Amino acid sequence: MLPIEIRQRLANALQNSWFAKARPNQIPPPGEWSLWMLLAGRGFGKTRVLSEMANYWATSGEYRRLAIVAATAADARDVMVEGESGILATAPTWCRPIYQTTRRRLQWPNGAIATLYSAEEPDRLRGPQHDAALCDELATWRDPSTWDMLQFGLRLGKNPRIVVATTPRPTRLVRQLLLREGQGLVVTRGTTYENRDNLAPGFFQQIVSRYEDTRLGRQELLAEVLMDVPGALWNLDGIDAARRERAPDLTRVVVAIDPAVSTNEGSDETGIIVAGRDEGGHGYVLEDLSGKHQPADWARTAIAAYRRHSADRIVAEVNQGGDLVENTLRTIDENVSYSSVHASRGKFVRAEPIAALYEQSRVHHVGSFPELEDQMSSFVADIDRAKLGSPDRVDALVWGLTELMVERMPFEGLFSYYRELAAKAVENAQP
Repeated sequence: MLPIEIRQRLANALQNSWFAKARPNQIPPPGEWSLWMLLAGRGFGKTRVLSEMANYWATSGEYRRLAIVAATAADARDVMVEGESGILATAPTWCRPIYQTTRRRLQWPNGAIATLYSAEEPDRLRGPQHDAALCDELATWRDPSTWDMLQFGLRLGKNPRIVVATTPRPTRLVRQLLLREGQGLVVTRGTTYENRDNLAPGFFQQIVSRYEDTRLGRQELLAEVLMDVPGALWNLDGIDAARRERAPDLTRVVVAIDPAVSTNEGSDETGIIVAGRDEGGHGYVLEDLSGKHQPADWARTAIAAYRRHSADRIVAEVNQGGDLVENTLRTIDENVSYSSVHASRGKFVRAEPIAALYEQSRVHHVGSFPELEDQMSSFVADIDRAKLGSPDRVDALVWGLTELMVERMPFEGLFSYYRELAAKAVENAQP
């Protein structure tokens, strides 16, 4: 039993935590839950909630073997441990843990230990046992099996518990967990606006104003779990049904690139997708490496993936970059196998044959790709690119799978041109 003075300090620390002040009576009371999910918008303070809970559990001695799981090893270290709202920054001065870098763990003066894990390495959770876990940004975890491995290891103590804090995306895992609400699962929801006083004014001027009243804003700012968009070419249930844990032997692999035109703050992303095909004619999405990259960076990223997967070719759209795309790649590797593609049709028309392959369950995602799947499930003919930006991940996906799986017909460009003219004529003829 802890001394009364220490117990009072702990009670005061939890009561005065950021979350307790922002949301009075919202911390689930003991004994009523095994899983607490905090679904909140960007900048809400999710990391701080996890950090304060970790310190409270460890310092009180209530839990002594914690697992801290983040999307990547860097996120676990840089955000959960060493970040501005991380465990070290929020620990009480009288019971501050020591971070043992080489052992990937924190140790408190009372002997409590928290071990860091990456969701990219689920097998590291085989074997270790824990009595509690804290999970950061669950909706972005690349490998859903990490969650399963974590559950198997929660076998210490009388009441193992998990706290999850994430910006909600409608991944299969998130949707499955939400079905348990009220059955040992407590869900708390919060928006970006609730922590406005602690966020930089520029954040609201530049980011919030851009995404307010958009679908992406409802997810990232208001923390709504958004399902499929009516009229979208893909749906999440179909993607989930065809998902695989690993790919078979592949006969071909390509790295597809949809390069961004500019590299300033408001630029679109560069789409980089690695995809393969097996001897049975099925396609597999292996990696999504898209992001905001400088030209040399996306070239290095693509060529590293090309080598890592022993790919046959890099395929890149050159409508905007022309020869510059190939030249950028060849400055990194002059011998890389490369072919260019030109967009002669609209994005939606180009994507339709690939969506048809998904409907036939002939394309499988190896693991989870939350950002890509977000774009896919909201990809409609009249997508508002001014507000949402260009769907560059989908574009790269379409180029890659087209290279692998779609047979080009003679005079395809001419056929597509007349098809679009006919569609416009029908639209204009309608009253």
